[in-house]
Amino acid sequence: MGMLHFVSTGRQAADEFAAICQHIHPYADAIHIREKEKTAREVAAFVTALLRAGVPPKKIIVNDRVDVAAVYGVHGVQLAYHSLPVRAVRRSFPSLAVGCSVHELAEARQAEEDGAHFCLFGHVFPSSSKPGLPPRGVDSLKEIAAAVHIPVIAIGGIHAGNARQALEAGAAGVAVLSAVFFAADPVGEAKRLAELVKGERIT
Repeated sequence: MGMLHFVSTGRQAADEFAAICQHIHPYADAIHIREKEKTAREVAAFVTALLRAGVPPKKIIVNDRVDVAAVYGVHGVQLAYHSLPVRAVRRSFPSLAVGCSVHELAEARQAEEDGAHFCLFGHVFPSSSKPGLPPRGVDSLKEIAAAVHIPVIAIGGIHAGNARQALEAGAAGVAVLSAVFFAADPVGEAKRLAELVKGERIT
């Protein structure tokens, strides 16, 4: 039984994103607000839009902006290489779940050592958001998932056609962006992924 994370694309307005999340959050373990170009105030608008749409705070993870995550009392924060250090965030905000984005084995081991609760590893498959960059592949995912004890969530080019592949390589879950948020039927796609990833029939 794997975990399913949905991640914003950086290409939708807060209201549009929240309108989709209103219908798909029941299938998700976490919804990430990953809006790298936006200010703290703009990221906060995404949080409030999700909360207004009925998304439980315990499912919301904010990328990079520890201040926004802490102020709005959401579940956690996802840290990248340019973010605050994992240890400092754990120490100052013990109530936040802390994820860490990693791209190689050494980074995953460091994230675990520093106290990250989970890590996102990618991009595993070819991804439209990383054009021209070769994917890191299922073999790298397998190596990392076997080497650390924290959950490894696979990200990058994940869709219903390859999600099982990531789980079979040892990923604890998958994170999906455009395959859901740009789908003709986001709810149908989210449901299909939930059935694949969680191994349960959804009616």
